[in-house]
Amino acid sequence: MTGPGGDGQIRDWVRGLGLPGLVDLHVHFMPERVLAKVWAYFDAAAQHYGTPWPVTYRVDEQARVELLRGFGVIGFAPLVYPHKPGMADWLNEWSAGFAEQVPEAVRTGTFYPEPGAADYLARALSQGVRCLKAHVQVGDYDPADPLLDKVWGLIAESGVPVVIHCGHGPLPGRFTGLEVFEQVLRRHPRLTAVLAHAGLPDYSGALDLVARYPRVHLDTTMVGVPFTVEGAPLPADWNARLAEFGDRIALGTDFPNIPYEYSEQLRAIAGWAEDLGPDFLRAVLHDTPAKLLGR
Repeated sequence: MTGPGGDGQIRDWVRGLGLPGLVDLHVHFMPERVLAKVWAYFDAAAQHYGTPWPVTYRVDEQARVELLRGFGVIGFAPLVYPHKPGMADWLNEWSAGFAEQVPEAVRTGTFYPEPGAADYLARALSQGVRCLKAHVQVGDYDPADPLLDKVWGLIAESGVPVVIHCGHGPLPGRFTGLEVFEQVLRRHPRLTAVLAHAGLPDYSGALDLVARYPRVHLDTTMVGVPFTVEGAPLPADWNARLAEFGDRIALGTDFPNIPYEYSEQLRAIAGWAEDLGPDFLRAVLHDTPAKLLGR
């Protein structure tokens, strides 16, 4: 179960596991001018975060799609997210067009605490959105804002997963923290929520939410890789606790915005599977994210 030595080995390694391919719940494709701003922010990461963050896969959109195909990714959620009002509905329309052109991509959507959010979210769900993204840190909003209460209710009723970045990493925001998002879960305990980055850096707190709410999942995005492990080390009981919830951990990578190769995330997960076994590995890399996305 040793992970792939580099990106060029991913496809053969995945086949060796007996899987048809990878399903990645957490990648980013966005309108080019939006993505350019994201990359510009990462270019200044030394100023923002105190460490460089070189974007590894800074190539055009079609080349990024082909890279994922080359890795053996057979399904993925191209996540979008707004940072201000009036942006979410437009991003949802863009995502719909992207999914029509890329068979491996599921249709995704997003939202923002603003009047009309429930209306455009309901429309997106009715049109076949299969995954949603909420970014509390970038959006700088309280997930328990009353403007979102009906939105969370619609999502809970739909069963569509929402990947939510609500942890403090890489920097705390005004409304980050798992305890803030738990206010939403208390009101909507049937919500199928995927805690992005496994709640980084509060991995233990994230696992506590998984234990308390049967539809809460974690994604693996940037978890356990050398880039983050020094500042956000995994708890000593990480593997033991994953054994309790092996069917609620899903592959996520943050491609293309990662400062290392895609294969590094797979090696980290394979390292956990040395204790947890091949069934755990196959569930994380394919079965659980495929079930969440309806692939």
